[in-house]
Amino acid sequence: MKSTEDSDTPADAAAIFRRRRLRVVSLLAMLVVLAFVLRIAVYKDDGLAPVRVATTGETSGTAGLRFALLPAPRPLPSIQFMDDTGRRLTSEDFRGKVVLLNFWATWCLPCREEMPALDRLQATLGGKDFEVVAVSIDKGDKAISAVKVFYRDVGIRHLRIYQDPTGDAGFEVGMVGIPTTLLLDREGKELGRMSGPAKWDGPEALALIERHVRPPGAAGRNAR
Repeated sequence: MKSTEDSDTPADAAAIFRRRRLRVVSLLAMLVVLAFVLRIAVYKDDGLAPVRVATTGETSGTAGLRFALLPAPRPLPSIQFMDDTGRRLTSEDFRGKVVLLNFWATWCLPCREEMPALDRLQATLGGKDFEVVAVSIDKGDKAISAVKVFYRDVGIRHLRIYQDPTGDAGFEVGMVGIPTTLLLDREGKELGRMSGPAKWDGPEALALIERHVRPPGAAGRNAR
């Protein structure tokens, strides 16, 4: 005996599709709310956790909220995205720079608090040797416009606009949620990553990044 979701008629098939889509949207909405509640519970000060480094194999109960440093740089697949002019870019275009690759979205509440910290990090260290590459995963014809409005409303002045309209880039690098941030070396290999919002302009983050941007014995901030 066929269930109500086994109907062969086009009308019933469309209804089933709509119900399933509604379930997915409802689940996503619940996850966003849960992430916001967890953010409030865990990050009670300014909404952002300091970038504590956790080495591979650490058993601390808070390791999932830390930057997971790999024992050795790990190759990543080449990913594609675009800038605000529609120009196609790949991760290969950033070879020679240390890159903090961040995946975010305008509808992500934790991202709204994290993005200003990333902007301040870019203002402090950004230049020929380092760049924060914040890739929006917003979709639709008006995604770039939405990002521009977000940048204006939140006060983002130093980050360039990058967008992945396909949503493939994050999955290529194993993103499991947003925000997710990866630190890449000058060859585009992953040094480590963090899931969740973080205080990227704090002293811990600056020390972590400068250690890879500046060669041993170099002095001063990254030249701009």
